[in-house]
Amino acid sequence: MSPSPPPLAHPFDRWITTSPLQSETLLAETADPRCGALVVFGGTVREHNEGRPVDGMHYDAHIELAARTLAALEAEVCERFGVLHCRVQHRIGALALEELSVLVVVRSAHRAAAFEAGRYAIDTLKERLPVWKHEHYTDGDARYLDGTPLTPEPESR
Repeated sequence: MSPSPPPLAHPFDRWITTSPLQSETLLAETADPRCGALVVFGGTVREHNEGRPVDGMHYDAHIELAARTLAALEAEVCERFGVLHCRVQHRIGALALEELSVLVVVRSAHRAAAFEAGRYAIDTLKERLPVWKHEHYTDGDARYLDGTPLTPEPESR
C-alpha cells in the first residue's frame, strides 16, 4: 500500500503551489490496480527561449481561479478520454533552471487513452490557466511572456 501524501499547507496547494513539485506525490494519489497505463509529463524551466539565454522564471497566478481551472480540467480529461485518473499541479514563485513548473499525471486501463489525455491536459492548460510567466535572462533583462491565445488567430496566407 502506498504511503499517504502529506497534508496540504493550503487547500489550493493540490493544484497551485509554491513548493517544489513532487511526481511521487501525484503518482501515489493516482495509484490504481485497474490501470495498466501511466503517462507523466513534466515541464521544466529551460536555459533558452527565442534565442535568449534564460537564468530563471517567476510564475504568478490568480490562485483560486487557477485551482478551480485545474480541478475542472482534471474532471474534463477523465470524462472526455475515459481515463481513471488525471492530476495536474502547477508551481508558482521563483524557479531556477531545470525546476519543474508543471506536472501532469494520467492513468488509464490502456496506453492510447492515457497518451491522448495527457497531451490534451497540458495543451488545454496552456490555453486556460491564469498563470503569468516572467522570464529572467542572463543579461539582467526580464519580460512577461505572451500567453496562448484563447481563440486561434486567423491564418495568414
